[in-house]
Amino acid sequence: MRFQLTEDQNALKAGVRELLERRFGREALRAAVDTPGRLDRELWRALGDAGFFALRLPEPDGGVALGLPEAVLVFEEAGRALLPGPLVSTHLAAGAVPGAATGETVVTAVDGELVEWLRAADVVLGDVSGAVPLRSLDPLTPLHRTAAAAPGGRRRVIRAPAGRAAVDPVATLLTAAEQLGTAVRVGELAVQHARTREQFGQPIGAFQAVKHLCADLLARTETARVAVYAAAVTADPADIAAARLLADEAAVRGARDCLQVHGGMGFTWEADVHLHLKRAWTRARRGGGNTESEELLAARLVA
Repeated sequence: MRFQLTEDQNALKAGVRELLERRFGREALRAAVDTPGRLDRELWRALGDAGFFALRLPEPDGGVALGLPEAVLVFEEAGRALLPGPLVSTHLAAGAVPGAATGETVVTAVDGELVEWLRAADVVLGDVSGAVPLRSLDPLTPLHRTAAAAPGGRRRVIRAPAGRAAVDPVATLLTAAEQLGTAVRVGELAVQHARTREQFGQPIGAFQAVKHLCADLLARTETARVAVYAAAVTADPADIAAARLLADEAAVRGARDCLQVHGGMGFTWEADVHLHLKRAWTRARRGGGNTESEELLAARLVA
């Protein structure tokens, strides 16, 4: 069996990275941090033009007709770039909600008691009556809790069909792919800093403690990568649950280790490390968090 990416998949991954570096580089990231809650509609439409949301739609429906493995590669790059917005919800709504596939419509969805980007969304999947804003840990992920006074603003609300599963496995997998992207990026940042930062006349990467941090970060990331890519091929709920657990760990612990490599400066606004850590923490709450995946795997083991 071949587990390497095909030429087309590598080209897709490289193309998405190039697009995001051009349209959402560090300056754009910092501008987004300085204007929390504002979604860049031009960027959203650019993603739609590039087929980000319509990736898995059939060609007759205006899609790209690719599969779940390709979607995982695209969302990995989005996670690496810290791309903000309800990406998963809009991607899943393509073909069902008019304008979602092209990026003209921003779609968010209720996730348990929370909903991301409520005020910026055009369409909300689920009941948000009585939602109130929360102070989000991540400055690039505004949150509402769906249990108290309703916020203002005009948007369409589509109630989820009765009997629908609480957690969509595809949403879980795409979140895992974003977490994998974060793990990849913090690994890059940690190694870069370890090579350039000097103490006692030599790069800090020469010290054994720093080497161990970087090695552990890489090991967790590559383990998560294998699990996420495999789950994209099998689409088995248990494989997806395992991938999500490993990706959450790789992202959160990786960002913490990257911060450790950077020292105190890692949590200053001059560095981006703390933004990756906060996003990883916030994503880890989606879809019931680790508990949902752990319960699914436990049920599979005793079945």
